[in-house]
This record gives sequence, structure tokens and C-alpha cells, in this order.
Amino acid sequence: VQLQASGGGLVQAGGSLQLACAASGRTVNFGAVGWFRQAPGKEREFIAGIGRNGWTIDYKVVVKGRSTISRDNAKNTVALRMNDLKPEDTAVYYCAARSGSYPYDSRAEYEYWGQGTQVTVSS
Repeated sequence: VQLQASGGGLVQAGGSLQLACAASGRTVNFGAVGWFRQAPGKEREFIAGIGRNGWTIDYKVVVKGRSTISRDNAKNTVALRMNDLKPEDTAVYYCAARSGSYPYDSRAEYEYWGQGTQVTVSS
């Protein structure tokens, strides 16, 4: 499975962005999807995930309440909409997929990774 992340950019604090993750190739392995982010000098962290069927969703506290993850299995895409963005949300955002159905929050569980998309939030 090849993953392409898109939708990043420069936004003012309080604004919104919608990130997209598109899968191609052997999409039968496009199971659970996780969004991770990595700020300069920090570890890559899991922020949201969605199960293969879209029913299992997990948000970490850093984005909970202001983010929505969704997927369209017919199009092999997963979206992450983030509202009320803050300067501390500035990071490179990665989507990752695993062939299993459950969206674990550990990097080690994900077999496939996109290239990352930069999100910069100005104050």
C-alpha cells in the first residue's frame, strides 16, 4: 500500500485544516489508519485513528474535541479535519496504515507510512 498525505499548509491560530490520506496499490491491506505528527525536536506522536470499518475511532487528548477523523472505503481515503488550530499544532503530519482492523496508537503497529504534510499554525 502506498499512502499520500495532503492538505497541510500555513494557517492562523483558530483556523481549520482538513488533511487527507489516499491509499493506492494493494488496498486490500488498507485497514486501520492512524494520524501521527512530529514537531521539531519531539517524538512522533499518535493523535487520531480510525478502524477499517470506520466504527472504531480514537482521539488523543491533544486534539480531542476539535478534530474529526473519517474514511471513505470506496475511495480508499481517510480525512482528518482539525479545528481551532493552535501554534503548538505545528508539526509534520503523517498518515499510517496497517492491514489489521484496529487503530492502535503505537507507531510499531503500522506497516505503511505516507510522506508527511507540513502544518504550520501562526499566532
